[in-house]
Amino acid sequence: MQVLCVDDDEIVLRSLSRLFKTQQLTVLTSDSPIDALKLIKQYEFDVIISDMRMPKMNGAEFFQQAQKLAPDTQRILLTGYADIEITLAAVNQGKIHGYIQKPWQNDLLLRSITDSIEKYQLKKQNLKLQQQINRHNEVLKELNSSLEQRVEKRTKQIKQVLKKLEIANAHEKHEHSSTVELLYNFINANPYLDGTKAQNIANTCTQIAKQLQLPPKNIEMAAMAGYLAQIGLLAMDPALYEKPVHALNEQQRKSYYTHPSTAQLMLMPATHLHEVSDAIYHQYERYNGNGLPKGLKGNDIPLSAMILALARDYWDAFEQSNLKDEEKHQHALETVKMYSGNFYHPKLVQALEACRVKCIKQQAKVGSMKIITAKELAINMVLSHALHSHTGIMLLPKGHIFSAKSIEKLQQLEAKKPTPFRIMIKSL
Repeated sequence: MQVLCVDDDEIVLRSLSRLFKTQQLTVLTSDSPIDALKLIKQYEFDVIISDMRMPKMNGAEFFQQAQKLAPDTQRILLTGYADIEITLAAVNQGKIHGYIQKPWQNDLLLRSITDSIEKYQLKKQNLKLQQQINRHNEVLKELNSSLEQRVEKRTKQIKQVLKKLEIANAHEKHEHSSTVELLYNFINANPYLDGTKAQNIANTCTQIAKQLQLPPKNIEMAAMAGYLAQIGLLAMDPALYEKPVHALNEQQRKSYYTHPSTAQLMLMPATHLHEVSDAIYHQYERYNGNGLPKGLKGNDIPLSAMILALARDYWDAFEQSNLKDEEKHQHALETVKMYSGNFYHPKLVQALEACRVKCIKQQAKVGSMKIITAKELAINMVLSHALHSHTGIMLLPKGHIFSAKSIEKLQQLEAKKPTPFRIMIKSL
């Protein structure tokens, strides 16, 4: 920590130098303000103390130039004159931080110097911290930009499909089945995701909602959330979901639990599925407030999200059990009941227990689905989803059973297209 003393009186300079050195301070002195300005260009000073009346340049003029060279250095005026106009000139012109009259009191002067050094050091620390924050913000900005680009790239195709469906069905906003069916088909076609499990979760969500005597619209939304709970995984690396969550490392688990946020981005163009998107986004919230992503608690969590979480965990427990089917259902129920009032709303757990028999009876036995080209079609194959041309014209309806004639026509159309058809076929 360095102090610069400027005074045309050599006795004053020696006195100040002796006083400050007793405080373990490095002191440089100058009897000329012009020479002092040269020292300021060479060294960094915490504090500059200057006399007011000096030849060639007074203290106010000196501090004015010193402030331009070292704006953060503390400036203290030391003068034997009590002229208010002189002091004001130093304040306004030299922007001093304080002044002390000659003859000074050592304790007062040392206290003023200590305070000034502390202020200067704090300014330096604040500047360093601000620079670090700015650098970290730049890094975060780059990471966020990179993440957004990756998510946007992975979800672009699905968002385009949803946008087309939005435009095509704008006059039927309350008829969501076609959108949900299309997205469910994407899940069912993925070799690492289980369409049967999605259907089981949806059926259980429906039964819980009915047991709670919710309005028909809410029952429908609960089922849709069950079907699409895994949709966000389609935009992620299969390594994150081709094995159980408990088998992932910590970093992979963190990435895995972002799939509801990705689903929200995917479903954004489908404004009529806002409630479904909301349920999927909050599906990992917990009744006790220790969940993700917002840490919502109790009834602050959307009801459809709480229903989805309970149904999802019920079927997770069912799959992880090595018991027989009937015993698996009992095991799954006992597992979720252990967390009633902690992870799940107690009334929802009671509703699940009351409708468990219906859930068992509706357990899905659906087959798999595959996506093929027209060249791979065979007679009697069943179309899983309506087939459209690149201009949006429906070529074949859902459920069409392929004949030799319809296969021949599709193959002819495919030969004229730049890319093959993607035909969704049921395989029971």
